[in-house]
Amino acid sequence: MKTPFQTVALIGKYNSAELSEPLLRLAHFLQQRKLEVLLSQQTAERIGNVPYAAVSMKEIGARADLVVVMGGDGTMLNIARELIEYDVPLVGVNQGRLGFLTDVSIEDMLETMDEILEGEFAAEERFLLNAVVRRQGQPVYQAYAFNDVVVSKGTSGRLIELEVFIDGQFVYSQRSDGLVVATPTGSTAYALSAGGPILHPTLEAMVLVPICPHTLSNRPIAVNSHSVMEVLLLHAVDASVNFDGQSHIDLQQNDWVVVRRSENNIRLLHPLGHSYYNTLRQKLRWGEKL
Repeated sequence: MKTPFQTVALIGKYNSAELSEPLLRLAHFLQQRKLEVLLSQQTAERIGNVPYAAVSMKEIGARADLVVVMGGDGTMLNIARELIEYDVPLVGVNQGRLGFLTDVSIEDMLETMDEILEGEFAAEERFLLNAVVRRQGQPVYQAYAFNDVVVSKGTSGRLIELEVFIDGQFVYSQRSDGLVVATPTGSTAYALSAGGPILHPTLEAMVLVPICPHTLSNRPIAVNSHSVMEVLLLHAVDASVNFDGQSHIDLQQNDWVVVRRSENNIRLLHPLGHSYYNTLRQKLRWGEKL
């Protein structure tokens, strides 16, 4: 059977030297199968002199049929945001700890890749968030988030005051440490720690989770994924909004943070037999003696 993938890009966790050997092992495996192998420029620079093309992320998006991301969930979050505008599927290989997004172990990597290259995989679509910060009616910052968009207080430690609108309708005002707007993917991250529900990845929903609200009746709300969230910062000594915890911008009074789902989805490929509930059980240690 001819593989549906002819060009495979490999991306390793930034500044992680221990991944050089498994990355080269995978590259050699792919080359033996007569596939074109691309390395991200950062990955190639870290490994050193390699006989594979080192290309930009933009070129990976344009040329690759498949991208293998080696590292942890944080690495996958970053790569997914960079490749959101390209219809290229991602496979996540973890460094030893099972991830929600990186579910292939290095030990099983070659066997799993052999199956994926033969078309034996489970594909899953995930959406991202597209957030825009508006100041005095003008957009001043835009970013994607795979997990969450978080409006939060700054180093002063004082509560911030927000107003929240969904699809143009006023929902509530709140004084709190902040607010998390999360995708189903991000519902098991910061949103879960803040008391939000776990959303199955296939749900067409987003969740708004207050962070330590002053009024305890401010509770998490799950909404349709096609809704538009608007958060108005009424008052704060200092506040910011961050995206997957990997980029941020400081906010000013009367700034708006507008959050909607991205137009494009990310495709994740899992091994056959992959179970989301098994991952939940292992990551959250359900059933273990405490």
